[in-house]
Amino acid sequence: MDVYQAIATRRDVRAEFTGQVVDDATLMKLLQAAHRAPSVGNSQPWDFVVVRETEMLDTFAAHVADHRQRFADSLPEERRNTFDPIKIEGIRESGTGVVVTYDHGRGGPHILGRHTISDVGLFSAVLAIQNLWLAAVAEGIGVGWVSFYEEQFLSELIGAPTHIRPIAWLCVGPVHEFAERPDLERFGWRSGRPLQDAVHWGRYRP
Repeated sequence: MDVYQAIATRRDVRAEFTGQVVDDATLMKLLQAAHRAPSVGNSQPWDFVVVRETEMLDTFAAHVADHRQRFADSLPEERRNTFDPIKIEGIRESGTGVVVTYDHGRGGPHILGRHTISDVGLFSAVLAIQNLWLAAVAEGIGVGWVSFYEEQFLSELIGAPTHIRPIAWLCVGPVHEFAERPDLERFGWRSGRPLQDAVHWGRYRP
């Protein structure tokens, strides 16, 4: 599989996990791919917390389910009906959570390339997530990014120091298959934009 195939095949996996746990050797290959991501000033501001304990998975899944319900309750009826069948996480089914964290202080106060744009460190950590995701596709491993949580709750769950920010919980595990269409398109929540609507030549034009 080349990189273009991996990009086209990549899906935010929810319901397709087999229930098997990804083996340690494969998981470390994915984390190595993530760790090779480019980072501002070579600061490598990420860490990866691997969560497999059943009690922690259950605790986080319950927290996410509560916030899913709060979001559902906030929707108008038509959007609520569209949202209800959409599965938003595979925390228990995947059997492995990878919490990607960001340390703004990694590398000290003088980060080459971060002088004018503070967020480039955070962008670097997101590049690590993308590396992991594409490497997972090449290995036949699914990844689902969970975002229905409170950062403070997740920080306390993984025992992170106060200066460490959790930026993603990734469900990682073998899958039966990758869906042909993204779930949000398949369930009618939102369709993707065509490339020509996103490309601007010379100046931004709404």
